[in-house]
Amino acid sequence: MFVLIWVTLLCSVRGITANSEASVRRTWHCQSDYCVNFYENITAEAGLCVEISCLFTTSSYFKPTNLVWYKCESSKSRCGESDIILHTNNENKVQSGFRGRVSLLEPRLHHGNCSIIISDLQESDSGSYQLRVNGYLNGRGTGFTYNTRTTVHVRALKQKPTLVVPPLTEGQQTTLTCTAPGLCPGSPPNITWRWRGEEEEDFNITRDITAVTQTHSSTLTFNPSAEHHGTNITCKISFTGDTTTEET
Repeated sequence: MFVLIWVTLLCSVRGITANSEASVRRTWHCQSDYCVNFYENITAEAGLCVEISCLFTTSSYFKPTNLVWYKCESSKSRCGESDIILHTNNENKVQSGFRGRVSLLEPRLHHGNCSIIISDLQESDSGSYQLRVNGYLNGRGTGFTYNTRTTVHVRALKQKPTLVVPPLTEGQQTTLTCTAPGLCPGSPPNITWRWRGEEEEDFNITRDITAVTQTHSSTLTFNPSAEHHGTNITCKISFTGDTTTEET
């Protein structure tokens, strides 16, 4: 039996923590009894997601009820209502471009966790992010905006898909698997297979995407034959915002 020799390409699938690179400096920044803790600079890639890890404390007399996250120009001393990207108490105040893309990791505010995930990243998401905590101080409704901000830098996508090609034997059905980079919530990417044969013909085959623990993958099943020997197959991933990456 004629055995085809193929190369198996294995690229690591990166999780949420690997979708972004944070500066090593993470410290508490306090204004009286109100403190916030996060990385001052975070770098992420377009098409994936970024986690802004965040902790906060307030005065012992302050009872937090909801969180507000803003994105605005660093030159502004304080972000305003038009800059809201997450409002845990009023979705209607969120900018349309961020609606449905930002989620809070821990909804129970008494734990002091203000971490968020931003999905379907675009390079335009680069900027300065600021936190506000609303609640009650001695029974009176009020809020506190932290002066310290975190800066997110979104660069072009560099990560590649994971393409798994098992050993192939002529006449025996086999399945190829392509997994998109990142372990992110948000819009599922489009995964397309492209086969380039000796006659330079391209065959684009789009398969249904399966989401497993926040990963997105596609499979291609076929019966190898001698004519497949020496051909290349490419898996292309297309994310929201015309961001693409591929592996051959």
